[in-house]
Amino acid sequence: MNYSEHFTPVSLFLTVDKSSSGVDADIKKKSKIRNEMMDTETEKTPLQQKLDEFSHQLSKVITMICVAVWAINIGHFNDPAHGGSWMKGAIYYFKIAVALAVAAIPEGLPAVITTCLALGTRRMAKKNAIVRSLPSVETLGCTSVICSDKTGTLTTNQMSVCKMFIFSQVEANTIKTQQFDLTGSTYAPEGEVLANNKPVKASDYPGLEEMVTICAMCNDSSVDYNDAKDQYEKVGEATETALTVFVEKLNFYNTDKAGLNKRELGTVCNHVIQDMWRKEFTLEFSRDRKSMSVYCVPNKPNRAPGGARMFAKGAPEGLLDRCTHVRVGQNKVPMSPAIKNEIMKLTKTYGTGRDTLRCLALATIDNPPRREEMDLEDSRKFIQYETNMTFVGVVGMLDPPREEVKYSIKACRDAGIRVIVITGDNKATAEAICRRIGVFGENESTEGISFTGREFDELGTEDQRAAVMRARLFARVEPAHKSKIVEYLQGEGEISAMTGDGVNDAPALKKAEIGIAMGSGTAVAKSASDILF
Repeated sequence: MNYSEHFTPVSLFLTVDKSSSGVDADIKKKSKIRNEMMDTETEKTPLQQKLDEFSHQLSKVITMICVAVWAINIGHFNDPAHGGSWMKGAIYYFKIAVALAVAAIPEGLPAVITTCLALGTRRMAKKNAIVRSLPSVETLGCTSVICSDKTGTLTTNQMSVCKMFIFSQVEANTIKTQQFDLTGSTYAPEGEVLANNKPVKASDYPGLEEMVTICAMCNDSSVDYNDAKDQYEKVGEATETALTVFVEKLNFYNTDKAGLNKRELGTVCNHVIQDMWRKEFTLEFSRDRKSMSVYCVPNKPNRAPGGARMFAKGAPEGLLDRCTHVRVGQNKVPMSPAIKNEIMKLTKTYGTGRDTLRCLALATIDNPPRREEMDLEDSRKFIQYETNMTFVGVVGMLDPPREEVKYSIKACRDAGIRVIVITGDNKATAEAICRRIGVFGENESTEGISFTGREFDELGTEDQRAAVMRARLFARVEPAHKSKIVEYLQGEGEISAMTGDGVNDAPALKKAEIGIAMGSGTAVAKSASDILF
């Protein structure tokens, strides 16, 4: 999609649906992070501490030796060689003591240390790590605890749809759903649609047509191919980009992709659908109704004989209560308590277990109010227009862990380094990811080793210190929690490394003995770090 055709700076500003209180809260949060960074004193690295200790001890030893040399020669102060003057003799031997002190100071030590650290930096550069602070190279070898952010660090930060379901049959005593799995875990439009673990064509299931239409139209994001990095990147929100890639994988209309370059392959199927419909306006997402929708008019009348349609997506619990019907194939039947229970049961299954997927419900409004009947200036009224909806299906998305993380965590454990995952994500999702990467065992109880920020705050100071020393996961935490955890570790003599990529990681990155930022992260995190991967 060419966003320049749809948005101007003014219209883009006006489409943002944020209350003044929400904006104020965001500003206060950023100001708090800035103040924490300014108040954080840069800790000396273990190498710097050892060099300081060595220099103090060396100074004391040299001073004692110089005083001893001067004192031993007191009897020679009146030597005729000095003109028989005691004062001249004292000055002469004082010069000898000073010369001895100068000779004893290892002037070449800073050069040797700098050279060794530079060689280490060179080796790190070969592993695609940019060292911003030379002493941090030595600190890597002393690290005893690694505190790691989850999203974008342990995971790819590339949301992808991996499960979905629609209804295939709804009768008096029979409710059947058709579930699908999708392969591929990046923004690349590559993957298969599986039904019962067998590859299938999306076009063989008419119920999927409306699903791909909603995903393509109720979407302000896209995917773009980066030639320099040779990879696909998101343009906009990660969740919506996942839906864009989902449409490409399904290729419902069997679009011919022969001869297309990689950039065109990223959005060709979406463009086919967007050519069928014209988006008139968007009812932006809000926290109260937990949904968003778009008002569309068909460019091809045969696509929607009834005229305009509204396509909606949102949290299942927020959308279901406003659905009066459910789509079954190309028909729709009235929503019943049994159907609603089946939807919630499957959604709960997607949201728990090993994967803990983020679920989005998709729905349509076949006969929406006319544009003239809507007050688009008052977002509080949007929920009145998103009613009498027809439920279409649910997609489950996952931000998958990086393939190399599991082996890295095992290597850290073998080296005696403890890994603590610290994330702002919810506890269930974080624990599921931790089981996949080996922080927790598949069936290991997380009691006493997994805490939320609120649970951590409810503990006393000593209990917090004890929790930090045994915990492996902290979820739903604020930036202040991350800094406090690092502070407790330092108080127990641990050498901590903090990894992260977001603005909220910056205070902890600066406070830790060694801060490691991801190259895909924010500029704030990079500037606060010692090493950039």
